[in-house]
Amino acid sequence: MNHLKMMLDEKAQQYNCASFIANDPISFPHSFSRREDIEIAALLASVIAWGNRKMILRSGSKMLYEIMRSAPYDYVMSGEWESLDDRMNIHRTFFASDFKYICRGLQSVYSKYGTMEQLFEGCSPWEGIENLRKELAAVNGGAYTRHISNPMPGKGKPASACKRMHMMLRWLCRKDGIVDIGIWNSPHPSQLMVPIDVHVARTARMLGLVSRKQNDRRTVEELTAKLRELSPDDPVKYDFALFGAGEAGDALPAEQKE
Repeated sequence: MNHLKMMLDEKAQQYNCASFIANDPISFPHSFSRREDIEIAALLASVIAWGNRKMILRSGSKMLYEIMRSAPYDYVMSGEWESLDDRMNIHRTFFASDFKYICRGLQSVYSKYGTMEQLFEGCSPWEGIENLRKELAAVNGGAYTRHISNPMPGKGKPASACKRMHMMLRWLCRKDGIVDIGIWNSPHPSQLMVPIDVHVARTARMLGLVSRKQNDRRTVEELTAKLRELSPDDPVKYDFALFGAGEAGDALPAEQKE
Protein backbone atom coordinates (compact mmCIF):
# COMPACT_ATOMS: atom_id res chain seq x y z
CA MET A 1 0.00 0.00 0.00
CA ASN A 2 2.92 2.36 0.67
CA HIS A 3 4.04 2.03 -2.96
CA LEU A 4 0.52 2.80 -4.19
CA LYS A 5 0.17 5.79 -1.86
CA MET A 6 3.49 7.26 -2.99
CA MET A 7 2.54 6.90 -6.63
CA LEU A 8 -0.95 8.42 -6.16
CA ASP A 9 0.43 11.26 -4.03
CA GLU A 10 2.90 12.06 -6.79
CA LYS A 11 0.21 12.06 -9.48
CA ALA A 12 -2.18 14.12 -7.33
CA GLN A 13 0.50 16.76 -6.89
CA GLN A 14 1.25 16.70 -10.62
CA TYR A 15 -2.35 17.36 -11.69
CA ASN A 16 -3.58 19.45 -8.73
CA CYS A 17 -2.01 22.61 -10.09
CA ALA A 18 -3.19 26.06 -11.16
CA SER A 19 -2.81 25.23 -14.87
CA PHE A 20 -5.59 22.63 -14.43
CA ILE A 21 -8.20 25.37 -13.95
CA ALA A 22 -8.34 27.12 -17.32
CA ASN A 23 -9.47 24.11 -19.36
CA ASP A 24 -11.78 22.61 -16.75
CA PRO A 25 -15.40 23.51 -15.79
CA ILE A 26 -14.10 24.58 -12.37
CA SER A 27 -12.94 27.73 -14.17
CA PHE A 28 -16.54 28.99 -13.98
CA PRO A 29 -16.94 29.14 -10.17
CA HIS A 30 -13.35 30.42 -10.04
CA SER A 31 -14.41 33.46 -12.07
CA PHE A 32 -16.64 34.76 -9.26
CA SER A 33 -15.92 36.13 -5.79
CA ARG A 34 -19.41 36.40 -4.28
CA ARG A 35 -20.33 33.27 -2.33
CA GLU A 36 -23.76 32.85 -3.92
CA ASP A 37 -22.35 33.34 -7.42
CA ILE A 38 -19.71 30.67 -6.78
CA GLU A 39 -22.33 28.20 -5.53
CA ILE A 40 -24.66 28.73 -8.47
CA ALA A 41 -21.82 28.63 -11.00
CA ALA A 42 -20.54 25.40 -9.43
CA LEU A 43 -23.96 23.75 -9.65
CA LEU A 44 -24.72 24.83 -13.22
CA ALA A 45 -21.21 24.10 -14.49
CA SER A 46 -21.25 20.64 -12.96
CA VAL A 47 -24.72 19.88 -14.38
CA ILE A 48 -23.48 20.40 -17.95
CA ALA A 49 -20.04 18.81 -17.36
CA TRP A 50 -20.44 15.89 -19.74
CA GLY A 51 -19.30 15.37 -23.30
CA ASN A 52 -16.59 17.24 -25.18
CA ARG A 53 -14.52 19.50 -22.93
CA LYS A 54 -14.42 22.43 -25.37
CA MET A 55 -18.18 22.22 -25.84
CA ILE A 56 -18.70 22.24 -22.05
CA LEU A 57 -16.63 25.41 -21.75
CA ARG A 58 -18.49 27.09 -24.62
CA SER A 59 -21.87 26.13 -23.18
CA GLY A 60 -20.87 27.26 -19.69
CA SER A 61 -19.75 30.63 -21.03
CA LYS A 62 -23.05 31.06 -22.88
CA MET A 63 -25.07 30.19 -19.79
CA LEU A 64 -23.15 32.06 -17.08
CA TYR A 65 -21.65 35.03 -18.92
CA GLU A 66 -24.16 35.72 -21.69
CA ILE A 67 -27.56 34.59 -20.43
CA MET A 68 -26.87 35.37 -16.75
CA ARG A 69 -24.63 38.36 -17.61
CA SER A 70 -21.91 37.26 -15.16
CA ALA A 71 -24.28 37.76 -12.20
CA PRO A 72 -25.74 34.31 -11.46
CA TYR A 73 -27.31 35.10 -8.08
CA ASP A 74 -28.90 38.38 -9.17
CA TYR A 75 -30.20 36.69 -12.31
CA VAL A 76 -31.72 33.77 -10.38
CA MET A 77 -33.42 36.00 -7.83
CA SER A 78 -34.74 38.44 -10.48
CA GLY A 79 -36.83 35.78 -12.19
CA GLU A 80 -35.68 36.96 -15.64
CA TRP A 81 -35.21 33.34 -16.68
CA GLU A 82 -39.01 32.93 -16.93
CA SER A 83 -38.98 34.82 -20.25
CA LEU A 84 -36.60 32.39 -21.97
CA ASP A 85 -37.87 30.20 -24.78
CA ASP A 86 -38.02 26.66 -23.38
CA ARG A 87 -36.68 25.30 -26.68
CA MET A 88 -33.41 27.27 -26.59
CA ASN A 89 -30.49 24.85 -26.50
CA ILE A 90 -27.77 25.49 -23.93
CA HIS A 91 -25.74 22.26 -23.88
CA ARG A 92 -26.53 19.07 -25.76
CA THR A 93 -29.78 17.81 -24.13
CA PHE A 94 -29.83 20.66 -21.60
CA PHE A 95 -32.36 23.24 -22.80
CA ALA A 96 -33.71 26.50 -21.45
CA SER A 97 -36.59 24.55 -19.89
CA ASP A 98 -34.01 22.61 -17.82
CA PHE A 99 -32.14 25.80 -16.98
CA LYS A 100 -35.37 27.46 -15.83
CA TYR A 101 -36.18 24.41 -13.67
CA ILE A 102 -32.88 24.85 -11.80
CA CYS A 103 -33.20 28.63 -11.55
CA ARG A 104 -36.73 28.28 -10.14
CA GLY A 105 -35.46 25.80 -7.57
CA LEU A 106 -32.47 27.93 -6.62
CA GLN A 107 -34.63 31.01 -6.19
CA SER A 108 -36.63 29.03 -3.63
CA VAL A 109 -33.52 27.62 -1.91
CA TYR A 110 -31.93 31.05 -1.47
CA SER A 111 -35.19 32.57 -0.31
CA LYS A 112 -35.61 29.86 2.34
CA TYR A 113 -32.03 29.16 3.44
CA GLY A 114 -29.75 31.92 2.14
CA THR A 115 -27.22 29.33 0.98
CA MET A 116 -27.23 26.00 -0.81
CA GLU A 117 -24.79 24.66 1.79
CA GLN A 118 -27.55 24.25 4.37
CA LEU A 119 -28.98 21.37 2.33
CA PHE A 120 -25.75 19.45 2.96
CA GLU A 121 -25.26 20.19 6.66
CA GLY A 122 -25.42 17.30 9.12
CA CYS A 123 -25.83 14.60 6.49
CA SER A 124 -23.86 12.50 4.03
CA PRO A 125 -23.08 13.83 0.55
CA TRP A 126 -25.62 11.34 -0.84
CA GLU A 127 -28.34 12.69 1.45
CA GLY A 128 -27.37 16.27 0.60
CA ILE A 129 -27.72 15.58 -3.12
CA GLU A 130 -31.15 14.09 -2.47
CA ASN A 131 -32.09 17.15 -0.36
CA LEU A 132 -31.14 19.37 -3.29
CA ARG A 133 -33.16 17.25 -5.72
CA LYS A 134 -36.21 17.45 -3.45
CA GLU A 135 -35.95 21.22 -3.02
CA LEU A 136 -35.77 21.74 -6.78
CA ALA A 137 -38.65 19.35 -7.41
CA ALA A 138 -40.86 20.97 -4.75
CA VAL A 139 -41.23 24.18 -6.77
CA ASN A 140 -41.34 22.43 -10.14
CA GLY A 141 -44.57 20.51 -9.77
CA GLY A 142 -42.89 17.64 -7.92
CA ALA A 143 -40.98 16.55 -11.02
CA TYR A 144 -37.34 15.52 -10.75
CA THR A 145 -34.84 16.67 -13.34
CA ARG A 146 -32.86 14.07 -15.26
CA HIS A 147 -29.84 16.36 -15.10
CA ILE A 148 -29.19 15.68 -11.40
CA SER A 149 -28.87 11.94 -10.93
CA ASN A 150 -30.69 9.98 -8.26
CA PRO A 151 -28.30 8.99 -5.43
CA MET A 152 -30.80 6.63 -3.80
CA PRO A 153 -31.36 3.00 -4.88
CA GLY A 154 -34.77 2.19 -6.30
CA LYS A 155 -36.71 -0.98 -6.99
CA GLY A 156 -34.38 -3.13 -9.06
CA LYS A 157 -32.24 -0.10 -9.95
CA PRO A 158 -28.79 0.72 -8.53
CA ALA A 159 -28.19 4.21 -7.21
CA SER A 160 -26.29 6.55 -9.52
CA ALA A 161 -22.63 7.39 -9.01
CA CYS A 162 -23.69 11.08 -9.13
CA LYS A 163 -20.32 11.97 -10.61
CA ARG A 164 -21.15 15.58 -11.43
CA MET A 165 -22.65 16.37 -8.01
CA HIS A 166 -19.67 14.83 -6.20
CA MET A 167 -17.41 16.91 -8.43
CA MET A 168 -19.33 20.03 -7.41
CA LEU A 169 -18.91 19.09 -3.75
CA ARG A 170 -15.18 18.60 -4.27
CA TRP A 171 -14.97 22.10 -5.74
CA LEU A 172 -16.96 23.69 -2.91
CA CYS A 173 -15.62 21.76 0.09
CA ARG A 174 -11.93 21.00 -0.48
CA LYS A 175 -9.66 23.82 0.65
CA ASP A 176 -6.48 23.03 -1.24
CA GLY A 177 -5.71 26.67 -2.06
CA ILE A 178 -4.88 25.70 -5.65
CA VAL A 179 -7.76 24.26 -7.69
CA ASP A 180 -10.66 23.53 -5.34
CA ILE A 181 -12.33 26.60 -3.88
CA GLY A 182 -13.47 25.38 -0.46
CA ILE A 183 -16.10 27.95 0.54
CA TRP A 184 -18.24 25.34 2.33
CA ASN A 185 -17.66 23.69 5.69
CA SER A 186 -20.21 20.92 5.07
CA PRO A 187 -19.63 18.23 4.10
CA HIS A 188 -16.11 17.97 5.56
CA PRO A 189 -13.47 16.89 3.00
CA SER A 190 -13.11 13.59 4.84
CA GLN A 191 -16.77 12.81 4.00
CA LEU A 192 -16.54 13.53 0.28
CA MET A 193 -16.97 10.81 -2.32
CA VAL A 194 -14.82 10.39 -5.42
CA PRO A 195 -16.43 11.66 -8.66
CA ILE A 196 -16.18 8.54 -10.79
CA ASP A 197 -16.19 8.67 -14.59
CA VAL A 198 -14.77 6.38 -17.26
CA HIS A 199 -11.21 7.71 -16.82
CA VAL A 200 -11.24 7.42 -13.03
CA ALA A 201 -12.91 4.00 -13.12
CA ARG A 202 -10.48 2.62 -15.68
CA THR A 203 -7.44 3.77 -13.72
CA ALA A 204 -8.89 2.58 -10.40
CA ARG A 205 -9.53 -0.90 -11.79
CA MET A 206 -6.05 -1.07 -13.28
CA LEU A 207 -4.62 -0.30 -9.84
CA GLY A 208 -6.81 -2.88 -8.11
CA LEU A 209 -8.76 -0.25 -6.16
CA VAL A 210 -12.14 -1.33 -7.53
CA SER A 211 -13.48 -4.83 -8.07
CA ARG A 212 -16.98 -4.08 -9.38
CA LYS A 213 -17.62 -3.63 -13.11
CA GLN A 214 -20.48 -1.12 -12.81
CA ASN A 215 -19.94 2.60 -12.28
CA ASP A 216 -22.63 3.20 -9.66
CA ARG A 217 -22.97 4.33 -6.05
CA ARG A 218 -21.59 1.09 -4.63
CA THR A 219 -18.49 1.42 -6.79
CA VAL A 220 -18.01 5.02 -5.64
CA GLU A 221 -18.24 3.89 -2.03
CA GLU A 222 -15.82 1.02 -2.63
CA LEU A 223 -13.25 3.26 -4.29
CA THR A 224 -13.60 6.07 -1.76
CA ALA A 225 -13.16 3.61 1.13
CA LYS A 226 -9.88 2.42 -0.40
CA LEU A 227 -8.65 5.98 -0.92
CA ARG A 228 -9.70 6.92 2.60
CA GLU A 229 -7.25 4.29 3.87
CA LEU A 230 -4.50 6.25 2.12
CA SER A 231 -5.71 9.72 3.15
CA PRO A 232 -8.40 9.63 5.87
CA ASP A 233 -8.89 13.41 5.97
CA ASP A 234 -8.88 14.05 2.23
CA PRO A 235 -9.57 10.95 0.12
CA VAL A 236 -10.83 12.82 -2.95
CA LYS A 237 -7.51 14.56 -3.52
CA TYR A 238 -6.73 11.39 -5.45
CA ASP A 239 -9.42 12.33 -7.96
CA PHE A 240 -6.72 14.47 -9.56
CA ALA A 241 -4.38 11.47 -9.79
CA LEU A 242 -6.95 9.01 -11.13
CA PHE A 243 -8.67 11.41 -13.53
CA GLY A 244 -5.54 13.16 -14.75
CA ALA A 245 -3.57 9.98 -15.32
CA GLY A 246 -6.55 8.25 -16.91
CA GLU A 247 -7.32 11.08 -19.31
CA ALA A 248 -3.66 11.56 -20.22
CA GLY A 249 -3.19 7.82 -20.72
CA ASP A 250 -0.29 7.69 -18.27
CA ALA A 251 1.17 4.25 -17.74
CA LEU A 252 0.54 3.36 -14.13
CA PRO A 253 1.78 0.16 -12.51
CA ALA A 254 -0.72 -2.23 -10.98
CA GLU A 255 -0.71 -2.27 -7.19
CA GLN A 256 2.16 -4.31 -5.83
CA LYS A 257 1.72 -6.38 -2.71
CA GLU A 258 4.42 -5.75 -0.15
